[in-house]
Amino acid sequence: QVQLVESGGGKVQPGGSLRLSCAASGSTVSTSAMIWYRQAPGKERELVATISSSGYVTNYADSVRGRFTISRDNTKNTVYLQMNSLKPEDTAVYVCHASRFGSWGQGTQVSVSS
Repeated sequence: QVQLVESGGGKVQPGGSLRLSCAASGSTVSTSAMIWYRQAPGKERELVATISSSGYVTNYADSVRGRFTISRDNTKNTVYLQMNSLKPEDTAVYVCHASRFGSWGQGTQVSVSS
């Protein structure tokens, strides 16, 4: 069983940056695509970014493309989400998911406001 723990969330002003981390334990996730989702209050869960097991293929939601970057370090069993030029509409709980294992983290809160 793979456990995922997100960290790095917090409160930031519009235009600011945050770097989220998703650390896996229990097993390596190097063979799994990894996905960041987010869910804002009263809204459906939204896929934010995906990364292949090798890290060579990434995809982004239109709403974050050009501002967010997903990456992974398989030697550290960790996936990252660098978020730049943050907007108030980016406010949400961000959750990572290991698709091969069906594992989900508990989420980390990101709040963007002035």
